Formats: sequence, C-alpha cells, structure tokens
Amino acid sequence: MFYLSLFFQYASQYLKTRFTYRVDTVIEIFSDLLSQAVNLIFILIVFRHTAALGGWNRDEIIFIYGFFLVPYALFSSFFNIWDFNERYIVKGEMDRVLTRPVHSLFQIIMERMELESLFGVITGLVIMGYAAVNQGLAFAWYDILIFIVMVIGGAFIYAGIFISIATIGFWSDSRTDIMPMMYNISNYGRYPVNIYNKVIQFVLTWILPFAFVGVYPASYFLNREEWVGYAYFTPVMGILFFGIAIFLWNTGVKKYRGAGN
Repeated sequence: MFYLSLFFQYASQYLKTRFTYRVDTVIEIFSDLLSQAVNLIFILIVFRHTAALGGWNRDEIIFIYGFFLVPYALFSSFFNIWDFNERYIVKGEMDRVLTRPVHSLFQIIMERMELESLFGVITGLVIMGYAAVNQGLAFAWYDILIFIVMVIGGAFIYAGIFISIATIGFWSDSRTDIMPMMYNISNYGRYPVNIYNKVIQFVLTWILPFAFVGVYPASYFLNREEWVGYAYFTPVMGILFFGIAIFLWNTGVKKYRGAGN
C-alpha cells in the first residue's frame, strides 16, 4: 500500500507537469501515433506485393503488430530508463536516489514515467479490433484475462531486458550504444519469427525473447495451433527475465560506490 500510494503521488505530479505544457504533450502523443501509423503503412505496402508472409496473411500480421503495441506502451510508460547510465551514474543522481528509504529502481521508474505513451494501448486495441473483424475471430470471456496476463508478461520481458542492460552502469560508467542497438533488435518481435533464419528465431525466443511480446501471445488469439504452446510461456518468461533484472539491479546497487573519483 505504501508503494501504491507513492505511485499515485508520482503520477499526480507528473500529470500536473504535463498539463502545464499541453502543446508539448499533444505533440508527443501525435508523434507516437504517427510512428505507429508509419509502421502499419509499411505492413500494408508489403502486402500489396505478396499474399502471405511466412504463412501469415495480412490481417494476421496486422493483429500481431496491434498486440505488440499494447505491452510496448506499458513498457514505454513505466520503464523509460534509456538514459540511466548518463543521468544517474555519470551525473551522480544515483547518490540522491539512494538516500531515500524507497527501493532505488522504483524511484527511477517513477521519475522517468511517461504516461502519455499509454495512448499506444488504445492504438494497439483498435488495430487488433480491425484485424480481428477482418479475420472473423471469436473470443471467449476468459480471453480477456488471458490477454491481460500476456500483455503484462510481455511488458515484463521488455522491462527485464532493458533494466538488465542498464545495470551495466553499476560496473562501468562509460557510455555505450547497447540500448539503441537492443531497441533495434526488439523491433524484430513485431513480426512472425518464422520469417527469419533459425539462429535469429532461437535468439528471439530464448536469449532476447522479444517474440514473446508479439507473435507468440498473439498466435493464441489467432488460433495458430503450431505456436500456441509458446504463447503460454509468455508470463513465465516475463517473470523470469524481470526477476533476473531485479537480482542484477540489487547486486549492482551493492557494488555502486558513488559519483566521486
């Protein structure tokens, strides 16, 4: 309850800040929507030249993309730690965080939240709805619960991977390009893994499991039986990778010696 109360206090302060600069907030939201629209248009252009991609038709690919947007929106809203190394390690703000009686990762997540990214959830649901209607998909009442569990699992996978990368800063304060590179790799999870070679499929499934953010959980709702088995592993992979990230974070905090020389 203590952390839940803190969350609402942080969120309240964040919204006050964003409403102070309304135009800037609207521009950010529009920019995100434009980026998502460009990716959707790319899919539509590809399917003007082919009827299927790796055995998946156009509406299935669109559905996968829409599903991907939902956990990604949650991740972007609450785990915005792209600049952790530079801001908290190099500039020494980690020292400030560690003086407070609240878990350091929770503080950083709250300080870096971007609630406007939650609009991606709406966009994803709309895109999924469009594709589902075209596919004539039918859903049971419990599919809503399964959807929520898989979305949270996908968001935790993203969070686990990027938090783990951020912890490198506890051992090395040198600037690296791993974050942008990992972001580019994560984009492969928007599409069916069977369109890639076997090595990439293995990496996207077991090493950097971005496939569990998009194609695997989406295959459950698309009734793709050959991939449903993987879909059930989505929450498991989310818990596993997020748990690893928390362990690495707590270990890294103990190694941290401050911003001085």
